Amino acid sequence: MQPQLSVRSAKARDLAHRLARAEGRTIASVVERALEAYARRHGEPAEGFYQRLSRLDGGDQDGPDLAELIETNRRSHPGLDL
Repeated sequence: MQPQLSVRSAKARDLAHRLARAEGRTIASVVERALEAYARRHGEPAEGFYQRLSRLDGGDQDGPDLAELIETNRRSHPGLDL
């Protein structure tokens, strides 16, 4: 039996079918490429994320003060150029 992936989202199913038709690919190919692209952008394991967070606060056991980090690094957006 072939591996299967079941998606219970009509929106995801419709989008996969539409992209497959537009690109002349199989649905499996479209889904694989999308997941690979997602993994490249968001592929940091949780352990790495938490290690990076602890380095921001010098290794404090409670982790960094996220509110302080946000406030310290907050920058205003220049807005849209209309």
